[in-house]
Amino acid sequence: MSAPSNNIIYARDHEDNYVLSHLLEPIANWVKEKLKTLTLPQRMAIPYIKQGNHVLISSPTGTGKTLAAFLPIIDDLVRESIEGKLRDEVHAVYVSPLRALNNDMRKNLIAPLNDINRYVNRWCSKDITLRVAVRTSDTLPQEKVRMLKEPPHILITTPESLALILNAPKFKEKLRNVKWVVVDEIHELAANKRGSHLMVSLERLRDLVNRDFQRIGLSATISPLEEVARFLAGFDDNGGPRPIVVVDARFAKPLDIKVVSPKMNLVYSPASALTEAIYENLAELVLAHRTTLVFTNTRSATERVVYKLKKMLSNNGVLDADDIEAHHSSLSRDVRLDVEDKLKKGELRVVISSTSLELGIDIGHIDLVILLSSPKSVTRLLQRVGRSGHNAYAVSKGVLLVVDRDDLVECAVLAKLAMKRKIDNVKIPKTPLDVLAQHMVGMSLEKPRTIDEILRIIRRSYPYRDITEEELMSIVNYLAGKYPGLEDYNVYAKIRYDEETRLVGRRRGARMIYQLNVGVIPDEAKVPVVSKDGGKRKYFGDLEEGFVEILNSGDIFVLGGRTYKVLAIHPTHIIVSPAEGEKPTVPIWFSEMLPLSYDSAIEVGVFRRVVAEMIKTMPREAVVEFLVREYNLEKHAAKYIYEYIYEQLLFTGVVPSDKNIVIEIWRDRETSSTNIIVHSLFGRRVNDVLSRVYAYILSKKLNESIRISVTDNGFMLSFKNIKVLDQTLKQAIEETIKEVTVDNVEVIARRAIRKTELFKKRFRHCAERSFMLLRRYKGIDVSLAKRQINSEKLIEIIEKYPKFPIIEETYREILEDVMDLAHAKEVINKVHNNEIEIRFSFSYYAPSPFAHHIIAFGYSDIVLMEDKRRLIAKFQDIVKKVLEQKINMHGNTHEIIESLGQHQEGKATT
Repeated sequence: MSAPSNNIIYARDHEDNYVLSHLLEPIANWVKEKLKTLTLPQRMAIPYIKQGNHVLISSPTGTGKTLAAFLPIIDDLVRESIEGKLRDEVHAVYVSPLRALNNDMRKNLIAPLNDINRYVNRWCSKDITLRVAVRTSDTLPQEKVRMLKEPPHILITTPESLALILNAPKFKEKLRNVKWVVVDEIHELAANKRGSHLMVSLERLRDLVNRDFQRIGLSATISPLEEVARFLAGFDDNGGPRPIVVVDARFAKPLDIKVVSPKMNLVYSPASALTEAIYENLAELVLAHRTTLVFTNTRSATERVVYKLKKMLSNNGVLDADDIEAHHSSLSRDVRLDVEDKLKKGELRVVISSTSLELGIDIGHIDLVILLSSPKSVTRLLQRVGRSGHNAYAVSKGVLLVVDRDDLVECAVLAKLAMKRKIDNVKIPKTPLDVLAQHMVGMSLEKPRTIDEILRIIRRSYPYRDITEEELMSIVNYLAGKYPGLEDYNVYAKIRYDEETRLVGRRRGARMIYQLNVGVIPDEAKVPVVSKDGGKRKYFGDLEEGFVEILNSGDIFVLGGRTYKVLAIHPTHIIVSPAEGEKPTVPIWFSEMLPLSYDSAIEVGVFRRVVAEMIKTMPREAVVEFLVREYNLEKHAAKYIYEYIYEQLLFTGVVPSDKNIVIEIWRDRETSSTNIIVHSLFGRRVNDVLSRVYAYILSKKLNESIRISVTDNGFMLSFKNIKVLDQTLKQAIEETIKEVTVDNVEVIARRAIRKTELFKKRFRHCAERSFMLLRRYKGIDVSLAKRQINSEKLIEIIEKYPKFPIIEETYREILEDVMDLAHAKEVINKVHNNEIEIRFSFSYYAPSPFAHHIIAFGYSDIVLMEDKRRLIAKFQDIVKKVLEQKINMHGNTHEIIESLGQHQEGKATT
């Protein structure tokens, strides 16, 4: 056992016999006969759990961490049962983010419990009956009644249902003596508001039990372990961290990860040929393995891959169409369960999923995991690949199948980081006030409490450890109806607050509001797209609300193979005009896109810098061999990377990296627009902040309306004026960069996002979570359209109140959870301290090679993929001609790079 750090102890490995000595003889015999041997997480965790410690277990899928948690619990319950001391009440609560996991868990517990009962019966002639039950929103009323009469010893539930149980007057009494709470898939919960919600629920349960119960967290590969451990354990009443043991078995399974690229030119090959090559690679891998799981990054891509694979393999008689299935969140629950069952039974050859099979649903044995394009983080890569080799000793085998040059670079870096076990850090939301509002209402229903009591309970949870009394009182005042004018918009008080006694108590009608509206997952709407033609509306289709939130007037998008320009956005519909021939500015699936994590983005920047330096000093073959050897790449893939970075160097003399930001000015004469392409390799969440604040300042300086397009590798600011002088534009950009500082960036960002659809949508979500807008009232669903309209009215009313908590939470959610303000500040600070250099490049002929995918980012629709390929190929043709001219003039390519790199005042000209 390693030395404790801030009340955190790292577990050590133990011999099987030592671990089994902690268990009752018949249970130890069951382990020896059924399991044969214990896995690493089981050997490490069981003794510490038996000693009563809080424990976090982090290990890959299939390494037995669930049994590691439950064997000590079952052992204690069996001992109590044999001694006749087992009470009819809930002893252990298992919480999982997925209802599907809950049903799996019940089955996976019942089978070993029945087995163990037989072993116990042979040992002492006693029958042991441990009841296990699931209680979620799917549980029938009669089952809930039965639980009151015969409560389960082990209760399986979700975060939302646990919050409801805490306010169920009768059933919560069955939890008064809970000894254990097991939180599964804690890596999935920690990074979002469901986790924050659950951690407060655990503190409320702690208040009900009136003593500490044992907390056991189960996590796939995650980092930093100490923060996640602290998140699980929380703090005591004095603010001290509760001691916890960390079982670090994250790398218990061997890994085999490869990057595969089509053997054809990733720029000039027609889209149809490249797509065909990707599917040929995919089919070859599928046919070489018994069961394959394919991950895409969007639901729409999942459907396309299923359709294409079925057509390709079933038409050739290689596989039956029924051997290939899709699994994603848009499918019905019955369809998903059917796919999971077939997969578990080995009846499917390949399943294609977006994110729905990342979590630990039991899907049986998977031979290979294929990731179609970058998973955008090392953690996600390890979680997905960890689904293969689904036992403790099998190799987890994964293939990253790349689709373009940027994807190839990114996948090469992520695969290397995964093999080195360098994991991205999870970001835990801090003090989400909308979640707090829900719990304030819930706590008011239990009994009157003082503000000091409430602060003490709330501060025990990790997400609220630093909450101030002022922040808490802002929620109390809102819920108590202290803001005049809100009742005119049907926002009524939900708690009572006595300013003299500082007591918070229940208000009539609040229980129904709580029961019908508890939870943090927002409803998503479909938004109709229409045009106004002579006063009549013409309907074109629907957009997902998540996509609408990033749209602004003037944006161009694709729907059904056609391009449209946004004219106006209303709460219930979008007005557009046809925009045939115009370049899309944002892809239709943008809202589904996973952002590249900041840690991984920095590593991509480091990779580009290192390879660029090697290209300057080493022969081509030596660089290619280095990439093949160090990054486990096929030789043709290594050559593609060399050529990509070499062309950028030759074209501009500078490669964007972790140490510099290249600002490229390109005039598009076809559209008469000026484009400021900022190559900032910090991931989309950071670039989202930088692009908005720079565009906000720059638009005022130039008196231009600026359109924004954001990617993981940079962003583009565009405006319809091609006549602005280079020097004028450069000066305006430099002034803008100087004006945006660490101290004022948040203020500017708030101004930049206030009038956006993003703000409107996120405010509605926060208002719903805080019970300002009710999804259900008196048993009746309130339509989403009505909530959207009411939401926009409410914004106007409550903005006049300084620091209104739900407005503040909306800004916090956008800037900290959706975007990454903290790392944006870090980048801005490094720019001002000259740790990150700003370089300029003026592209008079065509944008630089690295800019091509940023410009063509909006071309996502399958119908327009050829247009995207043609656009990039056109740019590349011009790049090729320019490079040929330079080589003919100078002869030595290294001299060209040096002359371009020695630009005056940070200006590289092309």
